[in-house]
This record gives sequence, C-alpha cells and structure tokens, in this order.
Amino acid sequence: MKILSLYKFRALLLLASVLIFGQAQSALAFCGFYVAKADTDLFNEASKVVLVRDGNRTVLTMANDFQGDVKDFAMVVPVPTVLEEGQIHVGNNAVIDHLDAYTAPRLVEYFDDNPCHQMMRGKVLSDVQFSPLMEGAPQMRSDLGVTIEAEYQIGEYDILLLSAKQSDGLLVWLSQNGYQVSSSAKQTLGSYIKQGLKFFVARVNLDAFDSSGQSFLRPIQIAYESKRFMLPIRLGMENAKGDQELFVFALTREGRVETTNYRTEKLPSELEVPTFVKRSFDEFYKAMFAEQVRKSRGKSVFTEYAWDMNWCDPCAADPLSQEQLRELGVFWVGDNRVQIEGQPLVPQPRTMSNGPVDVFVTRLHVRYNKVNFPEDLMLQVTPDRKNFQGRYIIRHEWDPSQNEDKSCKAAADYVNNLLPKRYHDQASNLAKLTGWSMQDIKAKMEFPLFYEGSGNQSGGNWWDNLWKDQ
Repeated sequence: MKILSLYKFRALLLLASVLIFGQAQSALAFCGFYVAKADTDLFNEASKVVLVRDGNRTVLTMANDFQGDVKDFAMVVPVPTVLEEGQIHVGNNAVIDHLDAYTAPRLVEYFDDNPCHQMMRGKVLSDVQFSPLMEGAPQMRSDLGVTIEAEYQIGEYDILLLSAKQSDGLLVWLSQNGYQVSSSAKQTLGSYIKQGLKFFVARVNLDAFDSSGQSFLRPIQIAYESKRFMLPIRLGMENAKGDQELFVFALTREGRVETTNYRTEKLPSELEVPTFVKRSFDEFYKAMFAEQVRKSRGKSVFTEYAWDMNWCDPCAADPLSQEQLRELGVFWVGDNRVQIEGQPLVPQPRTMSNGPVDVFVTRLHVRYNKVNFPEDLMLQVTPDRKNFQGRYIIRHEWDPSQNEDKSCKAAADYVNNLLPKRYHDQASNLAKLTGWSMQDIKAKMEFPLFYEGSGNQSGGNWWDNLWKDQ
C-alpha cells in the first residue's frame, strides 16, 4: 500500500528515526497584515517537533514526512523512562499545520499616503528505509542484554519500549528483528544507554491502518517527566545525506525557549525589502535563512517566532484554540480542578472558552549536520516574554501624479529624496539578508515611471534636475 503524507512523512525526525539506518483578538500595532508566509513546506526533508514543557513535565509530538510503503515505516526514539500506555497518543496533523502557519515568518505590505497630507498611514491587507519487522513478538536473547519492557498497540502503531545493557547487543537485536542498522550508530547508542535512557520503537500495524480509513500516518505523542529538557538529534545524523532541517515549536507557561549548548540567535527582522520580493517570498526566505546559517558558520539555532499565544500582529493565522492546545499536550489549559485543603484535587467540568490562555510559543529553526551539531539539543525555558517574529516589509510608493497641490514641497522631497534613499536601503537590506549581489537586486527592482532617471514629476520642468549633479 502506498501513501502520500501531508508532510511527505519522512521516517521521523532526527531524534532517531534515522538512527536506524543509516480565539483571541488581534491587535494591529504594526498596521499591516501579512501577504506571504514562510512555513515549513518550503524546506525539503524537514522534521517538525512540538514540545510542551512545564516544570519537569514534557509532551513531545513528532511529525514526519515519510513517503512510501507504510510497512517500511519504523522509528526509534530514546526516552527517559519506560512509558505507560496512557503516556502515548496519536495526534492530529492539522493542529501542527495550524501552529506552523501561526508562527511562520511573514511578509507584510504597506502603502504610502500623500505626503502633502502631513501623515503616513499603513494600509492593511487584509535513504532512510526500514525493513519490516518480523511477524509476531521478537525472541529475546538474554546474552544481548535487550529487554522488552512494554508493548502496546495505539492507533495505527505497534509500540515497543526497550532497555539495553550495551550498544553491541542492541545493534544485534535490532538487526535480528528486521532493522537495517548502521554500525556507526554504536557510539551514539552507547551514550544513551549509559545515560539510562530507554528506546521507544514504533512500527505501523497494517491491519489497524487499513481499518482506520487514514490516508497518511499521524504524529506520535508521548508524555513523560524528566529534569532534563532536551531533544536527541544525534541518531538522526548517522546516515543522513547532507544537512537536516528541524523546526521546534515549544509551548510553555513561562516564556521563550532557547538552547543551552548552542548559540540561539534571532533572525534579522523588521527590515524593508524591494517590492519584487512579494512575488518570490519563498525564494527570498530560503536564501535569507541559508545566508544566516553561513554567517553563523552553521552552528546556531535560530528563533523565528516568540509570542504570547493570546494574540498575533500581524496574524498569519488565528491563535490556536484551547481545544487545539490541549490536543498538543498543553495540560494546564482548560484544567479547572479545584484544590481543597487536606483533600485531593476535585475535577470540575472542563470549559474550553475563547478566553485568554497562559501559553507562550517559541519557534526554533536549525539546519544541522554531524560536524556542526555533535551534541543533542539541550533546552531551557526562560522568563523572557518579549514578542519577536521574523517579519519583512514591502512598501508601495505614493503616485505623485495624483497630487492636485502642485505647490506642495513635501511631494518634491518625497520623490527626489525619500524614495531614492528608500530604494537604496531596501536593496542593501536584501543584499545583506540573502547574499545576493546589489547589481542583480537593482536589476529586478521595479522603479516607478516618475522615478526613472530621478526626474521630478511632481512639479516644475522635466529637465530641471538633468545636469544638477554634473
């Protein structure tokens, strides 16, 4: 059976799938709405992870872009403990899509007003493959030191929780049970075993998948407690071909999430770029991100968005509802249990209103490889709730031919001084952001007719400035 995933469902995440083998109101402080956004679909082989974190509690949602026979899908993820059945859930791709759209870097559009009106206002517009596991429960070999701690069927997945005493034994066990395992994973597996981590193994139950009526595999969610807040990425690089793309959507009560063992930096933002970028925002954003990776020597994790979930400005999508946040594992939203002194928590009817929610979202984007990211991502929640977004601006000029007041000096200053400087600054911004040449950028820029040749068409003779600079 063949499937086409909404995300091209690649064998999960960096975490380890590659191990084996190789409604709130929207304020308008910025006076503009987005006209284009850069979601994760712009990038090939991109993995998406949603991390809900509060105290020691974590809910991890793993979305994949695997494409192919579902019988070939499997993944292995190191986890801090043996998970009970209730700690594992099958999620909803649509909610992750919504979170992606809500946090995506965006392009916004403004229109200049008549400078003679003494005010400016913005116009709102509005080869990773897996061999199938052998049928039936695998036979345990005590000499390999591998133990099946638990096994479940959840949704369309068969789940195993493994513990191991040594990496050699785990490699042999995986190989004997139908996994093609890269020998280069030995050291990384050994490191996880020394840390006392267990191994979450998932494969597709073909009968359950056929009867579910699903046309794509759904994301897997796990909930656990651990003092360490981390995301294991090393196993995903063992047999990876080239750089990998990872998007982390972190939801917390407190504030922004950052890495502690790598530099976390914000993407350049709030810069004006030429209007032609509107036609090719995808191309611009990919070039811009690649240039920032180059400038950081490929060793930074980038913040693309950090914002209170109650609102957005400008909104590329509506904030997530409380129901959607609960689906992603935000366990403190809509929990109306009452604590009476000396008694256990008393559950009350849960109400999912459109009122305010105590959720802060951080979107991190990292392009990583085995050389530049030799360690897993160690994370921390900060108290920083300052809003940030990757936001880029195009501004359309006012047409001076519409000016009826020929004596207005502001119009002449607008054409002869403000616009030339703006065009230069926009081209310079774009060159610095993307690494594109100024010559190529200026060749693409759409200068208005009244600006061609720097002539002043808002009053006076056409030749007044012809030899002014000679």
